[in-house]
Parts: sequence; C-alpha cells; structure tokens
Amino acid sequence: MGERLRKLGIRLTATRSTALFQLATELPAAILARTLGIHITVAVKWQRAAAGDWGAYAAEVSRRPEIQEPT
Repeated sequence: MGERLRKLGIRLTATRSTALFQLATELPAAILARTLGIHITVAVKWQRAAAGDWGAYAAEVSRRPEIQEPT
C-alpha cells in the first residue's frame, strides 16, 4: 500500500506528521497517547509544537534528516 501511495506522489511521513499535528491541537496529550499507542512524552512534544511554539518547532524540523523519496 505504501509503495502505491508513493507512486501517486503521496509522502507518507509528511502526511502522518500533519495528522499528528492536527490531532495534537484538538486532544489532550494523555488521550492522544492512549488513542494512538504512543508514549506520553511524545504526545506532550506534539502538543507543545501544536500550541504555537513555532520557533522551537521550526528549529526541530530543520534538524531532521532529509528523507529521499524514491523516484
């Protein structure tokens, strides 16, 4: 399924991040963690990023390694 989506130009990592970011704006960290099965500290980090700390979020994104999509 992932390969088919990539062939259509859908970047899974970016899509997942966008979905997590949106959920973090709408749900408390504890519910986000429990619902998605992620650690509470990860949920808290997403919630902090979604709360408007754009400077810290942009800095974090800029430090991520570039992921090369297959052509």
